[in-house]
Amino acid sequence: MAATLDIVPIEEWGFFTLPRPMVIAGPCSAESEEQVMETAEDLASRGIHVFRAGIWKPRTHPGSFEGIGVMGLKWLRRVKEETGMKVSTEVASAKHVYECLKYGIDMVWIGARTTANPFLVQEIAEALTDTDIPVLVKNPVNPDIDLWIGALERLSRAGVRKLGVIHRGFSTTESIPYRNAPGWHLAIELRTRYPHLPFFADPSHMGGSRDYLQEISQKAMDLGLEGLMVESHCKPDAALSDSKQQVTPEALLELLESLQIRDADTDDRQYREGIDQLRAQIDILDESILYNLGSRMSVSAKIGEYKRDHNIAILQASRWDEVLKAMHSKAEKYGLSEKFITEVYNAIHEESVRVQNEILSGGKKE
Repeated sequence: MAATLDIVPIEEWGFFTLPRPMVIAGPCSAESEEQVMETAEDLASRGIHVFRAGIWKPRTHPGSFEGIGVMGLKWLRRVKEETGMKVSTEVASAKHVYECLKYGIDMVWIGARTTANPFLVQEIAEALTDTDIPVLVKNPVNPDIDLWIGALERLSRAGVRKLGVIHRGFSTTESIPYRNAPGWHLAIELRTRYPHLPFFADPSHMGGSRDYLQEISQKAMDLGLEGLMVESHCKPDAALSDSKQQVTPEALLELLESLQIRDADTDDRQYREGIDQLRAQIDILDESILYNLGSRMSVSAKIGEYKRDHNIAILQASRWDEVLKAMHSKAEKYGLSEKFITEVYNAIHEESVRVQNEILSGGKKE
């Protein structure tokens, strides 16, 4: 059961304007005062109200540009004073939090690598105690929803009520076009558990290339997420970090104008009647799926008894390969993808093995 999070609605933060998407934009890194101001002024002129810039950059290898440091906070303060924009940056330690508070930073976010470290999240949470600053939490590097939720719980216990999340995808060893695997199913699961939690997508880090920004942003809007965090630089190709995934303020506005924003819901009678009928069909089918899964596990239990009585090992790889191959050949007939069928049947197989293992570990015959 999901822990309760006491969250202030994002509309009450005083940061964002409707309609969707709510947008946070700015360069990956604050590189110079000139670069920060030029980018911020251009973004502000195009209706962007929340500016972002990395001050401390966690890099894999030493010697890479690791951020300008505290000096950059002075530049963000200038952005705030001269453009009226809210300003935000990433924090990875209590020291970062204290510096941000000192310079009047309006909002902070916790990066993917930090979210994966409960010690650092706790340190940051304690530094934020008794403050009213909004905090956004990026998903951890690996697809672990409990780590993500755990970070939110630590911040909530410290009294952070202006709380939201940023979905930036997950590291993967698979060959995919994106920099990070989208893992939308985990975002959907978190959304389902906490429907009132403000939810942003980070298409820049998910895609790793400006070529994918539009399609990822549209997907986020189709799923009903509140906003986008997009990296925007006055001269993207000259950026000191992540140059390939940044866009000019002009290109950002073109991107936003290209998005089709769908309503969260409607009171239209025809829609309500139609969707209710379809959902009733889904409910019946779901119950049928549960019945059939229960029946399948009952047969698995009998197979477990049969193997136990004849002293046969549980795992028989060749048999499972045959089952999976047969399901793949039938999947297309029902409009189902091979990837989906593999995931579903692997889960079924895992549960079947667990059921049979319980039978074998029960010991004596009846």
